[in-house]
Amino acid sequence: MRILIFGENGQVARCLIEEAPAHEGVGHEAAAMGRGAADLESPGAATAAVEGFAPDAVINAAAYTAVDKAEDDKAAAHRLNAAATGEIAAAANAAGAVFIHLSTDYVFDGTADAPYREDDAVNPLNVYGATKQAGEDAALDAHPDSVVIRTSWVFSEHGGNFVKTMLRLGEARDALTIVDDQIGGPTYARDIARAALTIAAKKRRGAPGNGLYHFQGAPAVSWAGFAEKIFEVAGLACAVAPIPTTDYPTPAQRPLRTVLDCARIERDFGVAQPDWRLGLRQTLTALKDADPQA
Repeated sequence: MRILIFGENGQVARCLIEEAPAHEGVGHEAAAMGRGAADLESPGAATAAVEGFAPDAVINAAAYTAVDKAEDDKAAAHRLNAAATGEIAAAANAAGAVFIHLSTDYVFDGTADAPYREDDAVNPLNVYGATKQAGEDAALDAHPDSVVIRTSWVFSEHGGNFVKTMLRLGEARDALTIVDDQIGGPTYARDIARAALTIAAKKRRGAPGNGLYHFQGAPAVSWAGFAEKIFEVAGLACAVAPIPTTDYPTPAQRPLRTVLDCARIERDFGVAQPDWRLGLRQTLTALKDADPQA
């Protein structure tokens, strides 16, 4: 299967490129497009990339992810998260390719007591969430058989993320104050990549199932709890002092509780909800292997 990936330097895209060649013992031919090969800020670039590669499946892992910056950069966030997504979806549909798009838990307002299901009402609290929600609509409008995967709190050995930030700060400080009333699910980027590849392969073989799906690491945890686990596994003696969100104001409002119900993706595609603690250990091992002196 020929897979075209948008978002060359992102965490999930990098994991996709690493995982695709040996996925499920079969392997796939995969190529990732970054700004140099397909500048998604330019209308028509995505279409040209899809037409040139002639893929069997397209996975869109590109996104404007600077949540706070997006508050003052609405046009750029909308262009990448919504308009470009629609163009990629339309091009994939025209090519007869499977289309998988990655979205976010931030489409919800975080007020629900129970885990969010795919058919629960969205109500994003910030520009990032609103543009990602618009991207979901654009994908499904342009390619009705799309699979849109909502995920959250992505981390890995690649790029910048909360785990790497905590490791850096935890090595330099004795204590940190971390928000404790935002609850969600950290998700290992490699688990997302494997899930997307599995779904793409099954869809290519004719499996039914389309629309919105949730995929998030378990168990649910706060940012403070996540930090504590990072320090525990890494062997860092850095104490965590929990604080409420009100003590850590940011330009963009964050939802307080975005626990996702992940039953549908397992029912339709056999993709089980992952344990983020296993992904954390794999991330720390990969970082150690990359820098034995760390």
